[in-house]
Amino acid sequence: MMGPKAFVAAIVLSLLAAAAPARAQTPLTEGIQIGLSTDNVSITAGFSGADLTIFGSLENPDPLVARQNRYDVIVVLEGPPRPVVVRRKDRVLGVWVNLDSETFENVPMSYSVATTRPLQDITEPNSYKQLSLGASNLYMQPADAGDNPATIEEFTTALRERKAATGLYSENVGGVQFLSQNLFRATVRLAPNVPVGTHKARAFLFKSGLFIKESSAQLEIRKSGFEQSIFRVAHNYSFLYGVFAISLAMLTGWLGRLIFRKD
Repeated sequence: MMGPKAFVAAIVLSLLAAAAPARAQTPLTEGIQIGLSTDNVSITAGFSGADLTIFGSLENPDPLVARQNRYDVIVVLEGPPRPVVVRRKDRVLGVWVNLDSETFENVPMSYSVATTRPLQDITEPNSYKQLSLGASNLYMQPADAGDNPATIEEFTTALRERKAATGLYSENVGGVQFLSQNLFRATVRLAPNVPVGTHKARAFLFKSGLFIKESSAQLEIRKSGFEQSIFRVAHNYSFLYGVFAISLAMLTGWLGRLIFRKD
């Protein structure tokens, strides 16, 4: 007959043996990784915009989910944050003048999005708000939080529309394409007036509409050639650069007056 200790040991071993297959069958959590085709971009005065390719891979993807196309990826290239002043012009006595203004802090100077499908087909609007994902869901922080909420909302909408009109905020539906079950390629747009500085690439993985994981990488955009020299002088020696610019404008005006004056 089995003793009490042996009986308890047998029960424990049986439970462990039953639990081992369950642990072995537990699926691994999916993940995502991205890599840029280049970690820096040099632009010149003649830069007219470009497409940037971002490669990525899914970690531990479920083959069945992949075959059913239930994985979605959204890739964002977000420009450096800077303060922005939005002004509203009104006609006063027949002249357009700046009357009201609103200052926003830490506004992404550019924001390019690439997706596997239209945003409304990937997940719920609340998910985008929680992730601050998409130009319409970016939080524009007013410098004075005590301003009228309606006024802040009006200027926020105007700021987004202005960014979209200049190409700095863009969306490329279908810009993310799966090359295999776990490899994908994203194409984001660099506008002709893309700001210099450190940009952040972010990739968001969704599974059947649920957010799974995020990955990020950095991209440095800088000016090159003669324009870079002017840019460096203007920032490092701003006072001397201002004096030179004013002097050059005065000299140009004086020469123009001499050349085109009528005797």
